Order: sequence, then structure tokens, then C-alpha cells
Amino acid sequence: MSAAASSTISVATNPLKSLSLSSSRSSLPSASSISFPSRNQRRLILISCTTGDASKPTILVAEKLGDAGVKLLEDFANVDCSYNMTPEELNTKISLCDALIVRSGTKVGREVFESSRGRLKVVGRAGVGIDNVDLRAATEFGCLVVNAPTANTIAAAEHGIALLAAMARNVAQADASVKAGEWKRNKYVGVSLVGKTLAVLGFGKVGTEVARRAKGLGMRVIAHDPYAPADRAHAIGVELVGFGEALATADFISLHMPLTPATSKILNDETFAKMKKGVRIVNVARGGVIDEDALVRALDAGIVAQAALDVFTKEPPAKDSPLVQHERVTVTPHLGASTMEAQEGVAIEIAEAVVGALNGELAATAVNAPMVSAEVLTELKPYVILAEKLGRLAVQLVAGGSGVKNVKVSYTSSRATDDLDTRLLRAMITKGIIEPISDVYVNLVNADFTAKQRGLRLSEERVHLDGSPENPLETITVKLGNVESKFASSLSESGEVKVEGKVKDGVPHLTKVGSFEVDVTLEGSIILCRQVDQPGMIGTVGSILGESNVNVNFMSVGRIAPRKQAIMAIGVDDQPSKETLEKIGEIPAVEEFVFLKL
Repeated sequence: MSAAASSTISVATNPLKSLSLSSSRSSLPSASSISFPSRNQRRLILISCTTGDASKPTILVAEKLGDAGVKLLEDFANVDCSYNMTPEELNTKISLCDALIVRSGTKVGREVFESSRGRLKVVGRAGVGIDNVDLRAATEFGCLVVNAPTANTIAAAEHGIALLAAMARNVAQADASVKAGEWKRNKYVGVSLVGKTLAVLGFGKVGTEVARRAKGLGMRVIAHDPYAPADRAHAIGVELVGFGEALATADFISLHMPLTPATSKILNDETFAKMKKGVRIVNVARGGVIDEDALVRALDAGIVAQAALDVFTKEPPAKDSPLVQHERVTVTPHLGASTMEAQEGVAIEIAEAVVGALNGELAATAVNAPMVSAEVLTELKPYVILAEKLGRLAVQLVAGGSGVKNVKVSYTSSRATDDLDTRLLRAMITKGIIEPISDVYVNLVNADFTAKQRGLRLSEERVHLDGSPENPLETITVKLGNVESKFASSLSESGEVKVEGKVKDGVPHLTKVGSFEVDVTLEGSIILCRQVDQPGMIGTVGSILGESNVNVNFMSVGRIAPRKQAIMAIGVDDQPSKETLEKIGEIPAVEEFVFLKL
């Protein structure tokens, strides 16, 4: 084995373009693609746009967009503003358009991309969420999807503070009472904000701005976010804490986290029970992060004194919703981004992104992966899956609150360094680390940008092996430095969370956790147990899972030496219940365990 070659990612500052100029309007832009020829003949092609004196691209604006954004578009392209179209009308018109801009009310499904007959090259979402755009279909048809994630920040933060103050002083309830002819001053006595503790759950752009404003109101602000840079928090006087501590100590809780599988109904009966009695909750993030039925129960039980909500699981909520009608709940109809300034800002941001994309620029706000050449994708496909799953496993092994900043990736291969392009693998590792607790869609286009934005430093090391270069890689190892682990056995001798994997017969396998050798397919989910190595352990754990109707697809045991410590890695098709996992933890020989979702 020769010495390893190492490198650290950097984000390109100059956009990569492909020039394909034509004066004929019938010469349409080519599909977005990425090709990886060997060695130095690499090129990145995102969009080739028709330009010239006689023709311009056509941009369809399907929902109301601010005048400043429309003007910017008109300076570059032919702009068709057609609002309130039926799906059939959109499908008919789209074949004449190079780009489409929508808000949240227009569904851009597979039918739209099929109807475009390959002409549609960019979809711009004027806002953050892209639930209404079929990303898989967009990628399949070579269409880049961009959004406008920053322009709404101040508006959302201001609305969060407005709801916080209005809730604390019963403004909405008192207003309704006076308008009903009442004058009940004693009924609407509020609480002061000064000196109270506000827990900001999700310390991204909006959460940070809410914290700044709350500090100005004299509140003590704490925050929980695994990726929040400590220096940014300290700079504005915010203390980063674990999730449990945030719940237990907060007088007010303000939610600013994305809706992901990890955050869905994160406030539920169990978490409400851990809160200080009389806590007050504000949500201007996503409705699904709160179990709304559980919130009603917490309000009725007096655990939650008040709530102020701008978002709901289903919008609009039912008119007879017990939550909406609750006397101690203040509600608004998703107004977080509804200021004149924010609407103009979003219009400009999405217009610039769409124009840049049509010009062939590398868009920092791209949310879907570009097309990859079939040859490269076929060879790397199992390794791409392995890379993302190793990232997901590693980040789930990190104890809450410690955050991830330093990632080291090692590739072992018999191929020459120049013949191994790891950009796609690196992007997928970044995707696996960031996406489980973020609403950012990470891909080859935005991986390095997203990592840099979150203060994530990812370095790569290539270790050359003697042997046949038939396979592109032998192993991939992911190490997370300067973190605490919820599963101590995952720590390497140097104190890093470490997972290693390889591809066997086209299937990704986990082959090492910390210093322990294992062998388990990366399908479904995994239970890791550190145990005393003794007879009957596999049968005991297997019986507990079987009794709970949890199917085991693979099981492997790695040990230091006979009758000493061992790691059992169990692949399961289903998520075990909390009770089932507790039974495993109660086995005397089990020293620690963790359940990891893939």
C-alpha cells in the first residue's frame, strides 16, 4: 500500500458554463448533463441556452410574482405571465417554454415534464419549500430546479416575534373580546418577556434572526441545532444546548426546523411531558413538526399555557379544528413570508436564479441532481448508495448537541488517483450527513456550497492498493471528528466516530464500526449492540425481535476476542417499537445499543 493522497474540498467561485449559441429559435437547449471523461478531459454541462438577436428563451410565470422580478426576467427573455391555469392548460403551454416559475399553488408533476417534450430546462420555485415539484421527474427529464431560500428570512423572523408578543399579551383574544362589546381587563392579563428563557429549535437563518430580536426584548435565548456554528451563536449571546435541556428549561419555545422524517411530530405527547409546565410555543416553520392532537391535550392539561401558530399539518385547517378553536391558541393563515418587501425579495432572488441557470451558470440554490452519464452512473451506483448511507449512519451516531464540523473520508482503490473521480461520492456523503436534519436537498450541484454554508469541513484521502483496478473502490471510510457519540463503541482509537463499508456483489455492506469488524447489508435499518461475548445472544435478541414481528434480514457479530466484548449488527426491515428496543437494552449482557435508520 502506498502513501495516501489527501485533499480538502473548496467551492468554485467562477460558474462553469457550456456555450451553445444559435440564432434559430428551433434549436432548443440541450438536456442538463454531467459527463466524466477520463483524466483531464472533464466537463460540466448544466444548461445550453439559445441566444441571439432574433430569439430569446421563453419563461412562463404561473403565479403572481413581484414587479421587480418580472422586470428582471423581461430584460433577458420573453415572459408569459399566465395565472390560475388548470393543469391541462399548463401542460399545453409548457411545450413552448424554456423555464417555469411557480409558488406553492401550482403542482409541477411528471405530466408537466412529459408535456414539455424536452424543452423545459429550469423550474423556479419562488420560496423555500418544493413539495409541489416532482424532483425525480425533473432530474429524469434533465430539468434543473432552483428555489429562493433566503429572501423570506426577515419576514418570517418578524412574524415569529409578532406572534410571541401577541401570545404573551393575549392580543388576539382581547381584540375579539372588545369587538364583541366586552371589557374584561382582568381576563387577559399576560406575561412579560423580559428575563424569560426562549428556546429556539432550529438555529438556521430564521432562527438566528428570531434570537437576535428576542435578545433585544431582554430574553435569555438558548438554541438547539446539531449544525449551528458555535461562533455564530456566541456572537449574539446564544447558548447551544441539547434537545432535552431546551425542552426542560424553556419558558417559550420557537420552532424553526424543517419538516423531515426526523422532525415529523417531534413535539408530541412524550416531548410535551418533558417541558416546563406553563410553556408557550410559537411555530412559524412547518405544521407537521407538531403533533396537533397532542398539543391540544397538552393545552387542556395545562402543560402548555398558550400556542401561536402560523402553519398547520393540513392547510387550510378544518374550520372546526379543536386546535384552531382553542381559546388559548393564536392562529394566522401562513403569513410568515407575507410582507411587501419579502415578496419583492423572493421575486428578485428566483428571477436571478432562473436567468443564471438559463445562462449556464452553476446555481447555488439548485435542489435536484443533474443528469450523470450512464457509463459513470452504472459503475458508481452501488458506491453512491454506500456513500450516502455511511453518511447517514455516522451522523446518527453523534450525540445531540455536539454538532458535526469535521469529516474525513478515506477511499481505498487500486485505480490511479486521476482515474477516480470522487465528487459524486463526496456529494452523497454530504447528503447523508446533512439531509436527515435539514430541508436542504444535497446533490452534486450544491454539495460543496451547502457544506461550506454550514461550516462543515470535509477532507478526502485516497489510499492506493496493489491489485486489479477492475472495481473503482475497495472501501469507503467516514470519520466525524470532535464529536460526542451516543454509541461509544463507534469511536476509533483516535476518538472519532468511524464507519466503514464496501460493495459486495453490487450490494453496499457496513464492514466496520469504530474498531469492531462487522458485516451487514445496508438495507432497511440497523440495530447496533455492544455486548459481552457469550453463547445465546443472537438467539435472545432474535427472539425479542421475532416476538414483535420485526423481520431480521441480516446479522453479524464482530468481537475483540472470545468471551470479551463484541458488536452485534442486526439489519431489520421494520422499525422496532420503543418497547421492543427497551427489551433489548434490558438484556444483562447488552452494555449499549442504538437504532439507526437508513
